Amino acid sequence: MSTDPWVWIAAALTLCIFSFLYKDNPFYKFAEHLMVGISSGYLIAVTWRDGIMPNLIVPLQNGRLHFIIPGILGIFMFLRFFPKLGWLSRWSLAFMIGLSAGTSIPPGIQARFLAQMSDAMLPLYVSGDIWASITNILLVGGTICCLIYFFFSKEHTGLFGKASKVGIWFLMIGFGASFGYTVMARISLLIGRVLFILREWLGLIS
Repeated sequence: MSTDPWVWIAAALTLCIFSFLYKDNPFYKFAEHLMVGISSGYLIAVTWRDGIMPNLIVPLQNGRLHFIIPGILGIFMFLRFFPKLGWLSRWSLAFMIGLSAGTSIPPGIQARFLAQMSDAMLPLYVSGDIWASITNILLVGGTICCLIYFFFSKEHTGLFGKASKVGIWFLMIGFGASFGYTVMARISLLIGRVLFILREWLGLIS
């Protein structure tokens, strides 16, 4: 068994989190609140060190006085806590939303729309590779059937309706794969904490 007090603290907090499997209790709430508080404090420190200092304080110290404009807009964000001056925060929000939309929409279209269209434009026949041909046919056909399912301007009957049902199957397979990946990720985290308790804390396994 470990003699490191930090290992004991980590193990105790891990068990406090696991206690939620029984029911909601003060031990779980303590660990939850502690994690939220530490995370918030760490985020504030990182924001100050990696965001405000190099992007505002240091440029102002170097004589780049035009950086005071984003500094003032940042201060305006905190004026939401004062009802009489809260309207000034709308300037900061409007600037931030407009800038975010202008910088994120083009890359978003490229990554989520154009790139997916390009990946779906595959040759249905690959010479010398039958499995690649089958894969491409399934991918292109599944994409078309999924799009047909979301086409609501026409009644889903006949061949159109059958294609939409095939699209439902492809969607369910995709959702199931995503859910399975999420579950496996959580299980890997659980395995890591169990190994920590058995190895680093209790020393039962090497």
